[in-house]
Amino acid sequence: MEIDRHTGLVLEGGGMRGVFTCGVLDWLLDQQIQFPYTVGVSAGACNGLSYMSHQRGRARYSNIDMLARYKYIGLKYLWTQHSILDQSLLYEEFPERLVPYDFEAYKANPAVFEMVTTNCLTGLPNYLSERNDYRRLVRIAKASSSLPYVCPVVIVDRMPMLDGGIVDSIPVERAIGQGCGLCVTVLTRNRGYRKPKRDIHLPRFIYRRFPHLREVLSRRCECYNRQLELVERLEDEGRIIVVRPQEKVAVDRLEENTAKLQALYEEGYACAQQVLGALDLSALKWTE
Repeated sequence: MEIDRHTGLVLEGGGMRGVFTCGVLDWLLDQQIQFPYTVGVSAGACNGLSYMSHQRGRARYSNIDMLARYKYIGLKYLWTQHSILDQSLLYEEFPERLVPYDFEAYKANPAVFEMVTTNCLTGLPNYLSERNDYRRLVRIAKASSSLPYVCPVVIVDRMPMLDGGIVDSIPVERAIGQGCGLCVTVLTRNRGYRKPKRDIHLPRFIYRRFPHLREVLSRRCECYNRQLELVERLEDEGRIIVVRPQEKVAVDRLEENTAKLQALYEEGYACAQQVLGALDLSALKWTE
């Protein structure tokens, strides 16, 4: 494998299961491996931001150490922020003061970074990037990670947005459409996993102002399982390289057990070494 302008990195979401991705990205940073194009969704978008600014360990620290200290997941935030997460802490205090984000390093990175959101009006995925406006960058990341039902709609460019995973959980097709002939794809579920839940039509009172959003939410399981089938087919054809957990993941989307999270982070680092470490690292270094 050789990284050139036609090689991409795809980062799935998965909530707190994204600590697996943190491990993969830290391994890439340790090897000084950079991709010319990266697309992330939900937790993959947030963790990808630290990769793009070359802040090794920042994503792991935010997801594990800061969770242990600040307990930013909980029903109590529904009363104050209409969210299952302390979004004020995550998108204001963390990047600005507690775990400062190196926006200047991000701006200096020549690689393209896109984050996936779901447009509530159209029910379609939006692939957004930002190079100069820090506030807009954070707002896109927040929208990409705002889970339906338990997080409020986020306005980006005057449009209501929610979690990109609703319609494009694994944006491999987006990467291919952007000219990536080969993609390294980081998943947060083991091979063979499929969503066991059945899709149901939502009552009209849920997101009644967004009928197209209701439609895609009603097909969410089918859409995700179809994407998993595509990924496995492309992997078998040798068109993508997949880094994923090897066994069934015991971490929930809103996991608060930091021991489990640390173990999954370490698994991500080890899996990256196992899958990518066997390749010629000298060929995995891309420069503009």
